[in-house]
Amino acid sequence: MQAPPTAPPRRRNRILGFAAIAAALLISAPTAPAAYGQDAQEIVGGGDLGPNVLVFDPSTPDIQGKVDEVFKRQESAQFGDGRYALFFKPGTYNNINAQIGFYTSIAGLGLNPDDTTFNGDVTVDAGWFGGNATQNFWRSAENLALNPVNGTDRWAVAQAAPFRRMHVRGGLNLAPDGYGWASGGYIADSRIDGQVAPYSQQQWYTRDSSVGGWNNGVWNMTFSGVEGAPAQSFPEPPYTTLDTTPVSREKPFLYLDGDAYKVFVPAKRTDARGTSWGNGTPQGESIPLDRFYVVKPGASAETINAAVEQGLHLLFTPGVHHVDRTIEIDRADTVVLGLGLATVVPDNGVTAIRTGDVDGVKLAGLLVDAGPTNSDTLIEIGPKGATASHADNPTSLQDVFVRVGGAGAGRATSAMVINSNDTIIDHTWLWRADHGEGVGWETNRADHGLQVNGDNVLATGLFVEHFNKYDVRWSGENGRTIFFQNEKAYDAPDQAAIQNGDTKGFAAYKVDDSVNRHEGWGLGSYCYFNVDPTIRQDHGFQAPVKPGVKFHDLLVVSLGGKGQYEHVINGTGSPTSGSDTVPSQVVSFP
Repeated sequence: MQAPPTAPPRRRNRILGFAAIAAALLISAPTAPAAYGQDAQEIVGGGDLGPNVLVFDPSTPDIQGKVDEVFKRQESAQFGDGRYALFFKPGTYNNINAQIGFYTSIAGLGLNPDDTTFNGDVTVDAGWFGGNATQNFWRSAENLALNPVNGTDRWAVAQAAPFRRMHVRGGLNLAPDGYGWASGGYIADSRIDGQVAPYSQQQWYTRDSSVGGWNNGVWNMTFSGVEGAPAQSFPEPPYTTLDTTPVSREKPFLYLDGDAYKVFVPAKRTDARGTSWGNGTPQGESIPLDRFYVVKPGASAETINAAVEQGLHLLFTPGVHHVDRTIEIDRADTVVLGLGLATVVPDNGVTAIRTGDVDGVKLAGLLVDAGPTNSDTLIEIGPKGATASHADNPTSLQDVFVRVGGAGAGRATSAMVINSNDTIIDHTWLWRADHGEGVGWETNRADHGLQVNGDNVLATGLFVEHFNKYDVRWSGENGRTIFFQNEKAYDAPDQAAIQNGDTKGFAAYKVDDSVNRHEGWGLGSYCYFNVDPTIRQDHGFQAPVKPGVKFHDLLVVSLGGKGQYEHVINGTGSPTSGSDTVPSQVVSFP
């Protein structure tokens, strides 16, 4: 298995809305004039969700045609501006095959997945890219029950493509038609009655779910809190299995309570196993839509911040939202939810989103895209030096993604910085682009992906790729990571460019020497130095040798022999060699 080839040219035209479709399908909710500027006395919550939120019920005519029209526009629009959320009211929908392209989310509007049933499929395949699924990014499926037409649904995705709160009454195929390359992926809070078949998927993480079986593994298949998961067996087969997830909180989601739209915020769970909804009504809080400021493209950061100060939550509609100052979330328990991969672009080098050192902020469903002026950070959770404990009510990030370059020139020193203690990072992909526009070693420079300074931080489903220095640097105590996927930056021009003092290369995942307690399970780093294949990387992982610092099931891989690793972690683990793309593994460290 090799690294993906260079992508073909992509359409960059702005994706237009569907005025005629949207007029018939928009959410109906009390509409109030938005208040912008300093003179606004009150910002009113609620309102319609804009032209790119399409809502269907079983009586809607030509559902398949409308869904196909969205897919036609989004199938290959990897760096386009189109953003869409497809919502289905509770009921049964027959003969549906919803193909999901870039920046498209599909979801049911029930409180539970079984409230909205498709006698049909929700499909991701890779025909647009010649059967190669390694670039099927930025899309999602959520809160639906599926009766697949042929008994098995296909969800052949790469990073940033979550499959959440889904009930598949059959099997689930994670590979593209023809079993081409695939590099995913993430499932959470889902029930798959039949077999899950990864086939060509290089790696995958599944959390707090139930599966009828698991077919195979390539390099790294990690499970926590999954009923029916295969037994621990790394490295052969490469299964890392934890009985429970230490701490988890499911992603907030939009649903219908009668005719009223609300956002359900699931409760925190400890030592979870299985879905949050399998035993009836899930635990959590319902928040009416009129308690959210509905953010549409063009809204100013000043107005967004005023809404938060006024006591409103934030609901970002599908679109690209430019902000000229930082969105500040300083109120405890604020929910910030994006629909349809809503994208925030910081202008003038500001930080896009920053939270205070407060309890229970929920950030979910957002893509932050770096602007051309360097930002010191793109997302910052808590101020530098934060000390408060949030163990009872942690801040959580779910399906929060960061991109530097690809859609155009972008720069940032650090993609995400976590200062607040007890933060939960649940499924993130921090990506310095290796293809697209505005890409080059210095053009889209970003030194660090994730910097963790807070204590007791937990990452579940951590994907971080291609940063110029450390992809992950962990300085806080008692940190834990369950599943990590990484590629080192492809485009390092030579050995000198990545030299770290006397060390060859910056580790993909570094735990600082001052840390006394840290633990990780199911972590992999890959190199593909295609500009200079002679580059040597001392190790993928670096950590102090202390009794409280432990790693389980580590691997490094040279993709096609483009560069090599000398070791897996510190000086432990065999070097990679040759061009056969065979991993070097360490089962336990120290």
